[in-house]
Amino acid sequence: MAQSYMDAIVKPAPGKGLELRRVPVPEPGLGEVRIRIHKTAICGTDVHIYNWDAWSVQNIKPPLVIGHEYVGEIDALGPGVTAYKPGEIVSGEGHIVCGHCRNCRAGNGQWCHETHGVGVNRDGAFAQYIVIPASNVIRINPGIDEEIVSFFDAFGNATHTALMFDVVGEDVLVSGAGPIGMMAVAIAKKNGARSVVVTDVNDFRLELCKKMGATRTVNVQRERLEDVFAERHMVEGFDIGMEMSGSPQALKSMISNMRNGGKIALLGFQPPDVPTDWNQIIFKGLCIQGVYGRRMYETWYKMMTMIEGGLDISPVITHRLPYTRFEEGFAAMNSGKAGKVVLDWTKGADAS
Repeated sequence: MAQSYMDAIVKPAPGKGLELRRVPVPEPGLGEVRIRIHKTAICGTDVHIYNWDAWSVQNIKPPLVIGHEYVGEIDALGPGVTAYKPGEIVSGEGHIVCGHCRNCRAGNGQWCHETHGVGVNRDGAFAQYIVIPASNVIRINPGIDEEIVSFFDAFGNATHTALMFDVVGEDVLVSGAGPIGMMAVAIAKKNGARSVVVTDVNDFRLELCKKMGATRTVNVQRERLEDVFAERHMVEGFDIGMEMSGSPQALKSMISNMRNGGKIALLGFQPPDVPTDWNQIIFKGLCIQGVYGRRMYETWYKMMTMIEGGLDISPVITHRLPYTRFEEGFAAMNSGKAGKVVLDWTKGADAS
């Protein structure tokens, strides 16, 4: 049988940039499914890979098809797969785990120490087809907009972080107005937060946070976060913190502005050797919870039910492009004047 080929966005070699290439269509093996991609979304991780920063140098081994945010339809089933059928609309959990370590067996696959990331450690979804284990397939409920589903992976990060602690009636601080921070704003408001304040230095993204329901935005280059207390009738500080930026300065400010007994969900990757005032954490009795990925697979259920219940995260989409114009999408992400960039794979060259 002749080999079929498809379009894919590839990291061909070390260095900045990506290429659109023709690569072999993957075949599903035992327990795997093949998905024909409809739409994908550019993630911050993809931008790191494009820019070939220090993290990429350490973690990415070219050549590699990148991308892990996607929606499509099941195209083919590998041997032993009986739970799905061709034509079903699906996405996929981007972390492929071992299934037999302590955490996996306890239902905490998000903490598996043998995790392999789609589009990071193995070929990803920026292609016309992707193959993943059937156990990672997420069946999408009918009626959910595929544009929204295309970035469910990132929405899952926001959901996992925003629902880590009870936000009902609480004053919430979100540091970092990137797309995940924007979505966390909407989730916190949907789930009963009294107020949601967002800090960043990017006015464009802070404006998008307002569209997502932020009570107040603070550009820390011009305003003091402490000045929000009286305005929001806050006495001690914030009840819940969600650190999305990876900025040491933002984390320091968050710790200082939490009330005694406050809780922080920490998603943003911090640089190594960041100094931390541990005594302040101790004396305030703060709870800091690291957050990684999504709860497998409870977060996906929460995501779909919130969307079906009326949560609108569509304002986070700022660019819609055919996949052949991916360079424009990455330029927009690098400019800081973008939320989510969605690439359409339904129009273009067919596999051949």
